[in-house]
Amino acid sequence: MGLDYYRILGVDRSAKEDDLKKAYRKLAMKWHPDKNPNSNKEAEAKFKKISEAYDVLSDPQKRAIYDQYGEEGLKGQVPPPGAGGFSGGSDGGPTTFRFNPRSADDIFSEFFGFSSPFGDLGGSRAGGSGFPRGMFSEDFFTSLRGGVGEASSSNMPRKGAPIERALACSLDDLYKGTSKKMKISRDVIDHTGMLMDTGKGEGQEVCPVLMYHKLIGLHSPADGEQDETAATTRATTTQEILTIEIKPGWKKGTKITFPEKGNEQRGVIPSDLIFIIDEKPHLVFKRDGNDLIYTQKISLVEALTGYTVQVTSLDGRTLTIPVSSIISPAYEEVVKGEGMPIPKEPSKKGNLRIKFNIKFPTKLTSEQKTGMKRLLSSS
Repeated sequence: MGLDYYRILGVDRSAKEDDLKKAYRKLAMKWHPDKNPNSNKEAEAKFKKISEAYDVLSDPQKRAIYDQYGEEGLKGQVPPPGAGGFSGGSDGGPTTFRFNPRSADDIFSEFFGFSSPFGDLGGSRAGGSGFPRGMFSEDFFTSLRGGVGEASSSNMPRKGAPIERALACSLDDLYKGTSKKMKISRDVIDHTGMLMDTGKGEGQEVCPVLMYHKLIGLHSPADGEQDETAATTRATTTQEILTIEIKPGWKKGTKITFPEKGNEQRGVIPSDLIFIIDEKPHLVFKRDGNDLIYTQKISLVEALTGYTVQVTSLDGRTLTIPVSSIISPAYEEVVKGEGMPIPKEPSKKGNLRIKFNIKFPTKLTSEQKTGMKRLLSSS
């Protein structure tokens, strides 16, 4: 009686492509000879059967022949006695199918993109390649994510949504620039894959490549299979100090991004942490773009006869601005170059715009009214 490929992989006869891949991935990693140095011959035999079963069932033509004629018909080049011929010959007669067995290592390499993820664990299997060159290089992981074997783009890990936090800054800080230190706490996964607690004993080694497959979401446990990822990835809370350099002239809404500083989760690229500048109200000045606005209270007499404004700038200088013009309620005195620094042109600044709040008298005597009429009419 021939081999039952479905039973070897542990799938039923209606198994889809994804079911076959899931079963092969699990069994191939379990019975790879390099992972079983103490029972190398047994593991190698099972590994070959598993690989052969996957090779046949994942190939539509081979599977169709196997389903109809079994292993003997698949490998015997002709149907078994009484089974009839294979249709499809050019002359209408039976044709034969030649089964060419493939190397178990070749099937494994084609599926995973490398010949052995376990390195030299003491096995004596000739030709074992151990870790491939550049195992942990950026190119290797890019190839894993970009289409080698199972790692198609549809399985690439998603990135977490950005985490946004307001960063309140005083107008003085935004004028002069400053450095702020922010303490953050975040979950970090220990995914080195080496000497981690897997629930099977202290200090048991975990395959780094399988660990990486699990972390980027390429590992999907079969029905009834315990997903060991939770046990082999430990999240620890770590604290970190982030330094934010506030540049002179930055505005409300400016964003400072720290890439991938969010919590680490299995199969998810950490979120970016984004701080958004928020401007605190100032007791003296208001900001309008790159300009500063200062409002000075004056009396009606001062508005009519002239006034000298004195104001302390954000960098501590005392500015003296004489105003000789008649000051109306809508009047605005502009002092060039005394506003906020311009971020893209650090040597330049906006303007200081001085507005006036004129205090009018609440009442006038008859003599005052007469005098005002006489003065204003004469002008």
